[in-house]
Amino acid sequence: MPTALWIAHVHVTDAAAYGRYAAAAGPAIAAFGGVFLARGGRYVQLEGRDRARNVVARFPSLEAAHACYLSPAYQAALAHAKGASERDLMIVEEVAP
Repeated sequence: MPTALWIAHVHVTDAAAYGRYAAAAGPAIAAFGGVFLARGGRYVQLEGRDRARNVVARFPSLEAAHACYLSPAYQAALAHAKGASERDLMIVEEVAP
């Protein structure tokens, strides 16, 4: 089964509330086998909409990533991000090496 990447592009509008989201989201993501590959950090915007915070997490499968998003723990964390950020989030299966 291929692994999957959770890719988020975020513009934070309320740093304090978004910090509460990030603190709660990390353990929820880890509970589903998610591992952060990028979380903020430097980037170069080449095309499309620029959002200053970019996050990539790898999950064991697309199903695990989707289950994480739907989980009560992640939804509780997400409540802090709503109104505190503008986000695009997707899950993409990785290709086999």
